[in-house]
Amino acid sequence: MATQDTVTLIRSAIRGLLREADDELEAQLRSVLKRDDEYRSAGKPVCDWDDETAREALVDELARDGYAALLALDGHRLVGPLRQAAELLATVLGQDLEQRDDGVFRIARRVAKDRIISTVDPDARHGHKTAARGFDGYKGHIAIDPDSEIITATEVTAGNVADGNVGARLLTEALDDAHAQATENVEVYGDSSYGTAELVEHIEQAGAEANVKVQAPSAAEGMFGKDDFRVDLKTEAVTCPAGRVVPIRRSKDEGGLACFGDNCNGCPLRARCTKSIEGRSIRVHPREATLQRSRERQQDPAWKARYRATRPKVERKFGHLMFRRHGGRRARVRGCTRVGHDFALLAAAVNLKRLAALGVRVAPMNAC
Repeated sequence: MATQDTVTLIRSAIRGLLREADDELEAQLRSVLKRDDEYRSAGKPVCDWDDETAREALVDELARDGYAALLALDGHRLVGPLRQAAELLATVLGQDLEQRDDGVFRIARRVAKDRIISTVDPDARHGHKTAARGFDGYKGHIAIDPDSEIITATEVTAGNVADGNVGARLLTEALDDAHAQATENVEVYGDSSYGTAELVEHIEQAGAEANVKVQAPSAAEGMFGKDDFRVDLKTEAVTCPAGRVVPIRRSKDEGGLACFGDNCNGCPLRARCTKSIEGRSIRVHPREATLQRSRERQQDPAWKARYRATRPKVERKFGHLMFRRHGGRRARVRGCTRVGHDFALLAAAVNLKRLAALGVRVAPMNAC
């Protein structure tokens, strides 16, 4: 999808508010707008973009018009699209701008959390496939039956939503079956992007076997990672690679922190462990026991073999969804709900193709 810069976002949001207002309210709003702009045509306003002073003046003028329009709405009852347009304007003004000591509005030197990237599709967000590879829009998630390779569930989220937040919804039907058929062993596989302790416990509580890969703790190259420390949950203590032991201090969320502090002074392994002057610290997850159990199971060669045999089926199914130019890679509609419906329709079409490949046929109905 096409993203918009800050100037275009603010101007489009003002235009959207004027468009949703009735004639009387629109006239009132236009009376408080001071910038020489009718806010009727789309696109960027005219500006000498090479002139920093001109750019700053444009941003300040747009900001003041936006805030003036919001102030003019005070006392009005906002409902439906008008309310949504006002909320969108308030959001784009607040996410990208800051007013400095001189009173001038400027573009903030930061990226707001959950930043709206387009007024045309306010549900879309920036996302990252990897640290170096980003995208704009939405993410599609699927669950499949690995035996038949039929897609059993789909979900669509904004691009910045963590995959682990979706896993439980994808598995609703499978876990309901596992709970109903307690005598049958149901296995659930998932890649590391879904591997949260919460999802593992959710699967286990339904009576299924959780083979969702849990990520190993990250560490800077050449430095000790968390997995080089021994976290003993029975004694509530952490032992570092040098053999020094410190207690775990628990927080209100049942997580914990083990601070080595002065224990790092004079340690021959310090250069490989931390660059902090306060020494190394290890965070303990509130569900650390679940993470430890999952990571230990993942070291089993038999588990690795089963996982490697299952994951390619899911990756291949994503390839089927993305095969055509206007398939799952591009959304044809706007809004998370509509994109979700479109993605589910695409999955249904892929399932029909798979059923044909499996030789499934519908028996003809008997004539009355």
